[in-house]
Amino acid sequence: MKRDMDLVRLLLLKLESMSDDAHSVSILDPAGFDLEGYSAEQVDYHLNLLVDANLVDQGGSGALSGYMFKQLTWAGHDFLDSVRDDEIWRRARDGAKAAGGFSSELLGDLAKGLIRKKIADHTGVQI
Repeated sequence: MKRDMDLVRLLLLKLESMSDDAHSVSILDPAGFDLEGYSAEQVDYHLNLLVDANLVDQGGSGALSGYMFKQLTWAGHDFLDSVRDDEIWRRARDGAKAAGGFSSELLGDLAKGLIRKKIADHTGVQI
Protein backbone atom coordinates (compact mmCIF):
# COMPACT_ATOMS: atom_id res chain seq x y z
CA MET A 1 0.00 0.00 0.00
CA LYS A 2 1.27 3.48 -0.84
CA ARG A 3 1.57 6.22 1.73
CA ASP A 4 -1.01 8.96 1.15
CA MET A 5 0.04 12.24 2.73
CA ASP A 6 -3.46 13.69 2.33
CA LEU A 7 -4.73 10.86 4.53
CA VAL A 8 -1.88 11.41 7.01
CA ARG A 9 -2.95 15.05 7.34
CA LEU A 10 -6.64 14.17 7.66
CA LEU A 11 -5.92 11.60 10.36
CA LEU A 12 -3.76 13.99 12.36
CA LEU A 13 -6.49 16.64 12.21
CA LYS A 14 -9.08 14.10 13.34
CA LEU A 15 -6.90 12.70 16.13
CA GLU A 16 -6.04 16.17 17.41
CA SER A 17 -9.73 16.96 17.79
CA MET A 18 -10.23 13.74 19.79
CA SER A 19 -7.50 14.27 22.40
CA ASP A 20 -9.15 16.22 25.22
CA ASP A 21 -7.71 14.34 28.20
CA ALA A 22 -3.92 13.94 28.17
CA HIS A 23 -4.10 11.02 30.60
CA SER A 24 -6.65 8.81 28.85
CA VAL A 25 -6.08 6.23 26.13
CA SER A 26 -8.80 5.53 23.56
CA ILE A 27 -9.31 2.37 21.53
CA LEU A 28 -10.38 3.42 18.05
CA ASP A 29 -11.84 1.36 15.23
CA PRO A 30 -10.24 2.33 11.87
CA ALA A 31 -13.64 1.74 10.20
CA GLY A 32 -15.15 4.39 12.48
CA PHE A 33 -13.10 7.23 10.99
CA ASP A 34 -15.44 7.39 7.99
CA LEU A 35 -13.13 9.43 5.77
CA GLU A 36 -14.64 9.75 2.30
CA GLY A 37 -12.60 7.96 -0.33
CA TYR A 38 -10.56 5.91 2.15
CA SER A 39 -11.11 2.31 3.26
CA ALA A 40 -10.72 1.04 6.83
CA GLU A 41 -7.61 -0.83 5.65
CA GLN A 42 -6.04 2.39 4.36
CA VAL A 43 -6.88 4.18 7.61
CA ASP A 44 -5.44 1.32 9.68
CA TYR A 45 -2.24 1.26 7.62
CA HIS A 46 -1.77 5.02 7.94
CA LEU A 47 -2.52 5.05 11.67
CA ASN A 48 0.35 2.60 12.07
CA LEU A 49 2.56 4.84 9.92
CA LEU A 50 1.78 7.75 12.27
CA VAL A 51 3.09 5.68 15.17
CA ASP A 52 6.16 4.58 13.18
CA ALA A 53 6.91 8.23 12.33
CA ASN A 54 6.60 9.21 16.02
CA LEU A 55 3.73 11.57 15.24
CA VAL A 56 1.31 9.77 17.57
CA ASP A 57 1.66 8.32 21.06
CA GLN A 58 -0.44 5.20 21.57
CA GLY A 59 0.02 5.25 25.32
CA GLY A 60 1.06 1.60 25.40
CA SER A 61 2.15 -1.34 23.30
CA GLY A 62 -1.01 -1.54 21.22
CA ALA A 63 -4.47 -3.07 21.45
CA LEU A 64 -5.36 -6.57 20.33
CA SER A 65 -8.11 -5.12 18.17
CA GLY A 66 -8.56 -1.53 17.19
CA TYR A 67 -6.03 1.24 17.47
CA MET A 68 -4.79 2.76 20.74
CA PHE A 69 -4.50 6.53 20.82
CA LYS A 70 -3.34 8.75 23.66
CA GLN A 71 -2.15 11.97 22.02
CA LEU A 72 -0.16 13.57 19.26
CA THR A 73 3.55 13.81 20.00
CA TRP A 74 5.48 17.08 19.89
CA ALA A 75 6.59 16.14 16.36
CA GLY A 76 2.97 15.36 15.45
CA HIS A 77 1.81 18.78 16.63
CA ASP A 78 4.69 20.50 14.80
CA PHE A 79 3.94 18.70 11.54
CA LEU A 80 0.20 19.34 11.82
CA ASP A 81 0.70 23.01 12.67
CA SER A 82 2.85 23.42 9.56
CA VAL A 83 0.24 21.84 7.23
CA ARG A 84 -3.01 22.85 8.97
CA ASP A 85 -3.90 25.68 6.60
CA ASP A 86 -5.57 24.29 3.44
CA GLU A 87 -3.80 26.71 1.10
CA ILE A 88 -0.36 26.08 2.64
CA TRP A 89 -1.00 22.32 2.48
CA ARG A 90 -2.06 22.44 -1.17
CA ARG A 91 0.93 24.55 -2.20
CA ALA A 92 3.43 22.42 -0.25
CA ARG A 93 1.98 19.15 -1.56
CA ASP A 94 1.80 20.38 -5.16
CA GLY A 95 5.33 21.80 -4.98
CA ALA A 96 6.73 18.55 -3.63
CA LYS A 97 4.88 16.52 -6.29
CA ALA A 98 6.22 18.79 -9.03
CA ALA A 99 9.74 18.13 -7.73
CA GLY A 100 9.15 14.41 -8.18
CA GLY A 101 9.15 13.17 -4.59
CA PHE A 102 8.86 14.07 -0.98
CA SER A 103 9.01 12.89 2.62
CA SER A 104 6.95 14.05 5.57
CA GLU A 105 9.96 16.03 6.77
CA LEU A 106 10.36 17.74 3.39
CA LEU A 107 6.63 18.53 3.23
CA GLY A 108 6.77 20.01 6.73
CA ASP A 109 9.84 22.08 5.86
CA LEU A 110 8.24 23.32 2.62
CA ALA A 111 5.05 24.26 4.49
CA LYS A 112 7.10 26.09 7.14
CA GLY A 113 8.85 28.04 4.37
CA LEU A 114 5.47 29.04 2.93
CA ILE A 115 4.31 30.11 6.39
CA ARG A 116 7.48 32.19 6.86
CA LYS A 117 6.79 33.93 3.55
CA LYS A 118 3.17 34.57 4.54
CA ILE A 119 4.31 36.06 7.87
CA ALA A 120 6.83 38.27 6.07
CA ASP A 121 4.15 39.43 3.61
CA HIS A 122 1.78 40.37 6.47
CA THR A 123 4.32 41.90 8.86
CA GLY A 124 7.29 42.96 6.75
CA VAL A 125 9.48 40.95 9.13
CA GLN A 126 11.72 38.31 7.57
CA ILE A 127 12.13 35.19 9.70
